[in-house]
Amino acid sequence: MTSKTTDRIATIYFWTSGIVIIGILAWFLIRILGDGIPHLSWHFIFGKPEEIKAGGGVGPQLFNSFYVLLLSLVISIPIGLFSGIYLAIYAQKNGFTDLVRISVEALSSVPSIVFGLFGFLLFANLLGLKFSILGGAATVALLNLPVMVRVTEEAIRTVPDSYWEASLALGSTKWQAIRKVLIPAALPSLITGITLIAGRALGESAILIYTAGLSVSRFFPDFNPLRMGETLSVHLWYVGAESLVPDAKGIAQGSAALLLIVVLLFNLLVSIPSRILQKRLSGGK
Repeated sequence: MTSKTTDRIATIYFWTSGIVIIGILAWFLIRILGDGIPHLSWHFIFGKPEEIKAGGGVGPQLFNSFYVLLLSLVISIPIGLFSGIYLAIYAQKNGFTDLVRISVEALSSVPSIVFGLFGFLLFANLLGLKFSILGGAATVALLNLPVMVRVTEEAIRTVPDSYWEASLALGSTKWQAIRKVLIPAALPSLITGITLIAGRALGESAILIYTAGLSVSRFFPDFNPLRMGETLSVHLWYVGAESLVPDAKGIAQGSAALLLIVVLLFNLLVSIPSRILQKRLSGGK
C-alpha cells in the first residue's frame, strides 16, 4: 500500500468520523429542542412549579442554577487560579509536586456522584449545612477545582518564556510579571477553562441531589445560601422520575430544552469576548 493510498484512507476515515459525530450532535439538538421549545413560555420560564396540578413553571430552579453557578465559581476560580500559578511558576520539580499533579489528574476523573456523597458527608453532616445551596455550590467547586488547576497551569506554560524573561529583565518582581504579563497573555485560555467548568456546573445533577436538595424556597428570588435549592438539571431528573404532576413529560421536555439553550447562550456570550480579547492580544491576527 503506497503512502498516497494510506493518506487517502486516513483522510476518508477522519472526515467520516467527524461527519458522524456532528450528525449525532445535530440529531440530539434537533430532538431536544424540537420536543421542548413548544412547551417554553414566559410563565414556564419564570413561573413557580406545581406539585400536583398541571401548568407549573421552573423559575426558582432556573434562578438556583445560576446562583449555584455563581457561588461555585467564586470558590473554585481563585483557588484553582493560584494553585495553577503555583505549580507552573513556583513549584520545584520533585516528588511532592509530582504527587500533587497525579492527585489533580485523578480527582478530575472521579465520577460526580462520588463528589456528591463526599459533599453530603462533609458539608451537610459534618459542617451542619444540611441540604443547602451553599453546600451544593461548595461541592460543585470541588468537582471543578482539578479542571481549573490543570487549565491554569497549562495556560501559564503556553505563554512564551520570552514574556517572562523580558518582564524580569525590566526589573519587575515575580508577582508583577505574573499579574501584568502572564495572566493577561493566558487570559483567553483561562476564559475557555472557566467556560468549561461553568457549563459543567450548570448541567450537574448527581452532586446537587445529595447536597442542595429537591425543594425550592417559597420566596422567589431568595438569596439565602443556607436554604434548599433545587436546580434546573435536578428538577429535570425529578420530574422525569418521581413527579406527580399530570404534565410531567412536557415539563421535562421544556426543562431539557431550556437547560440546553441556557448552556449554549452562556458559552456564546463568554466565547465572543474571549475571541475579541485574543485578537487584540495577538495584534489583530
